[in-house]
Amino acid sequence: MPKFMLLMSYARIEGVEPITSWAPGDIKAHIDFQHALGQELTDKGELVDGQGLAGPELARIVVFKGEGAPVVTDGPFPEAKEFLAGYWTVDVETLDRALEIAAQASAAPGPGGRPIGQPIEVREVMGAPSTEQ
Repeated sequence: MPKFMLLMSYARIEGVEPITSWAPGDIKAHIDFQHALGQELTDKGELVDGQGLAGPELARIVVFKGEGAPVVTDGPFPEAKEFLAGYWTVDVETLDRALEIAAQASAAPGPGGRPIGQPIEVREVMGAPSTEQ
């Protein structure tokens, strides 16, 4: 079965304030939804992994060209309006099923319980190219 990564972006969504400004009950409902979806996917044998990621202020970018010391910088820039907030890796029969899960995750509740419409990028996990000739 193919594996897909569902990449959850934090982006300024029209009409939705950042989660840090939500009421505590709305944050709890959102997190409870994420846990319930994770449990549902686990029960179906579809969840490989899913994690939230630390904010971009804790990110580091590493570049190494094989000589000398690696260059480590902060990043991405704080003024970035969009960044990777978390991911789910799912092992499902079809792309259509991965898209169904992404749609379900996109509709996570936000303030007042309204679905937030979070952007979810769906990408198939690819194996290494064959080196046999």
